[in-house]
Amino acid sequence: MAQFFRPGKRTSPTSKHQLIHIERMDHKGAGIAYQGGKPIFVDGALPGEQVLVQLTENKSKYARARLIDVKSKSSSRQNPFCPHYDSCGGCNLQHQAHEEQVHYKQETLRQLMEKIAGQKITLSTPVTGEDQGYRRRARLSLKWDTRQKKLAFGFRKKQSNNIINVSECAVLAPVLEQLLVPLYELFQTCSRPEKLGHVELIAVHSGPVMLLRTMGHLPDSDIHNIESFAISRGITLYMKPGAEQAELLTGASPGYDETGVYTAFQPHHFIQVNRTVNQAMVSQALQWLQLTPDDRVLDLFCGIGNFSLPVAKQVKSVVGVEGIDDMVAQGNRNAALNQLTNLNFYQANLEHDVTENQWATERFDKVLLDPARAGAKGIIDLTGQFGAERIVYVSCDPSTLARDTQSLLRQGYQLEKLGMLDMFPHTSHLESMALFVKGG
Repeated sequence: MAQFFRPGKRTSPTSKHQLIHIERMDHKGAGIAYQGGKPIFVDGALPGEQVLVQLTENKSKYARARLIDVKSKSSSRQNPFCPHYDSCGGCNLQHQAHEEQVHYKQETLRQLMEKIAGQKITLSTPVTGEDQGYRRRARLSLKWDTRQKKLAFGFRKKQSNNIINVSECAVLAPVLEQLLVPLYELFQTCSRPEKLGHVELIAVHSGPVMLLRTMGHLPDSDIHNIESFAISRGITLYMKPGAEQAELLTGASPGYDETGVYTAFQPHHFIQVNRTVNQAMVSQALQWLQLTPDDRVLDLFCGIGNFSLPVAKQVKSVVGVEGIDDMVAQGNRNAALNQLTNLNFYQANLEHDVTENQWATERFDKVLLDPARAGAKGIIDLTGQFGAERIVYVSCDPSTLARDTQSLLRQGYQLEKLGMLDMFPHTSHLESMALFVKGG
């Protein structure tokens, strides 16, 4: 007899409000409560709080809930300073005092790495800076609503692709925050607003930089208005229509000099968004490496030379390896700008086999890694072959740092130092630095 599949009844979360106790926070900043051993994740809730919630998702192994009310507040709870906080997807920890955010990130990092390393870890003093006005780079979206004939200009909403209009942003560098309202007014005057894509703002010592990406070419009248606006405010302006290369229309090419060298970059290149923390991070990395004039240093995932350039001033030679051709070319230009003849940049996809590259067959005294969130999975198992006595690993994702730490431990390295870098205050993003020393 034929058997027909009959789907079971779909269970939907109950709409009934529940009072729960938050025990801790996860690595994304959500509060966690437990019912019958099952975790319930609640955005906006803090450890120690009694909160009223409504389930939004109820799986067999976990549940998620929306915060309705805080019945018993944590001593670390504070009123968010941004009027857009409840809807903007940029920050997610403004409801927690900054010093408690730092403590939470340190504990998250320590607990994770102790499990991996199998040892008690005492964290180094966290690298911190100002918790407002720190962000020197931001990307704002532009979208024309054809029905309402309105232009949206701002950041993405929480858990949405919609745009929330912002008139202020306290974590932005003041010189950039002051441009938000004037830019919105400028873009509203465009005759073809549907062609506007997004705008990237960068603050450097010479003044603000703006990269405007558009979906095709704007009319000459719009370009003239935007260029006149940039000139009047001392803005370096780049425009990038469609898939074409970005073009510098007015102003000087940007660069920064916070690490004892001049680092030129193009607006599409990666640079660290927090100037103060970046300066301290580079300084700490150089100290942990214990550089000497005879050292040969390998800098993997080197970008345009954020670490390579200042390292080269203290050692015999540096090899920087980066996957993006354009950034490799910029790195070599930066070496020439700083008259560093002992520094060379090479292109290689570090997720693939690199053993045929000449630099990969050489020996190095020190190695530095600063990969993206995916970590160094493709190269980490080969790192020990370079013979380095000290390795500094800068990470923006503790889970991939933990994974790659296991490989270094198997290769005979010991985790000697670990520290948190508060690169993104008021968010749950966790930057860290680890020092590995060759055992024996």
